[in-house]
Amino acid sequence: MTLKEASVGSTVTVKKINGQGATKRRIMDMGMTKGVDVYIRKVAPLGDPIEVTVRGYELSLRKADAAMIDVD
Repeated sequence: MTLKEASVGSTVTVKKINGQGATKRRIMDMGMTKGVDVYIRKVAPLGDPIEVTVRGYELSLRKADAAMIDVD
């Protein structure tokens, strides 16, 4: 399952970040690394952006970036 497919209000754990180069680096710079818990706070009506809480920080992710993050 990817972060994009996770339901609002759930907490998931990052398993793997797919992607390459600058996109992967940007996701990791947000604090999303393997084993980190991510809480999905809200998804915009059209699905973009996805608002999450990671390590106490509130972040917004694009759908395309969320689709690259495999979670449990």
